[in-house]
Amino acid sequence: MIIAGFDGSAAAKAAVEWAADDALRMGMPLRIVHAVDRWPYQIAALPVQEWPDTMARAGEKLLADAEAIARARQPAVAVDTRLVQGAPAAVLLEAGGEAAEVVVGSRGLGGFAGMLLGSVSMHVAGQARRPVVVIRGAQGPVRGEIVVGVEDTPNCVPALAYAFEQAKLRGSMLRALHAWQLPVHLYSPGFVYDMDDIRNRQLKVVAETIAACRKEYPDVKVVEDVRQAHPVEALTEASAVADLVVVGSHGRNALERSLLGSVSRGALHHARCPVAVVPTA
Repeated sequence: MIIAGFDGSAAAKAAVEWAADDALRMGMPLRIVHAVDRWPYQIAALPVQEWPDTMARAGEKLLADAEAIARARQPAVAVDTRLVQGAPAAVLLEAGGEAAEVVVGSRGLGGFAGMLLGSVSMHVAGQARRPVVVIRGAQGPVRGEIVVGVEDTPNCVPALAYAFEQAKLRGSMLRALHAWQLPVHLYSPGFVYDMDDIRNRQLKVVAETIAACRKEYPDVKVVEDVRQAHPVEALTEASAVADLVVVGSHGRNALERSLLGSVSRGALHHARCPVAVVPTA
């Protein structure tokens, strides 16, 4: 099952459409979730009891609208909705516990104008045990390319598997992108290094890291892209002509996941297309 969060914002509408498309590709049902957060109306300073019920009715209307969006987008996809009481991030994390992926908008109705990413999407992307796809706005033209960040550690293996599967389902090319920077000490006066040798070593890292996935997905066309740049800068540039950027989340426990890594956080803030954050474990 695919879970999509919905609060009526433009980004949430785009997320429902994206989730419906992916549900069709993956042959899965879609569940749209709306959270009703009642706690501000349960304290003495805000005693108006009818407000929570009004919020629930408004939530049901939002879910009806979201279901209509999904069914219009992909009539063949099975769609259901859930109205759940609780904080939005917590609701989505619980709902997505056994889902194939969770899809959210980058910034909801409660966000501040000018913010690139909302607290809910950041929180869910950081703590979810499943892949989380963050959608910034309406989908543009199909580019036919998926970008995945490749590291020189096993941490990126789940992200690679997700990216290869997405590329297979879409019939897209996969760009395996590895960005590297010279260590600071190499800029010291008199230090001699061979740039061609360093680049060849980085190419070898990419080839070895993606070898198992290439074997499992022989029909996916892969471009091994090695750049001397900051990873966020490289991913942002590549995202301009991609349908999806896939990055790994380094967190192994709740605290680490909540903080995310600098690269995944940077990609979420700056990428020009949807970003999928895939947990390492």
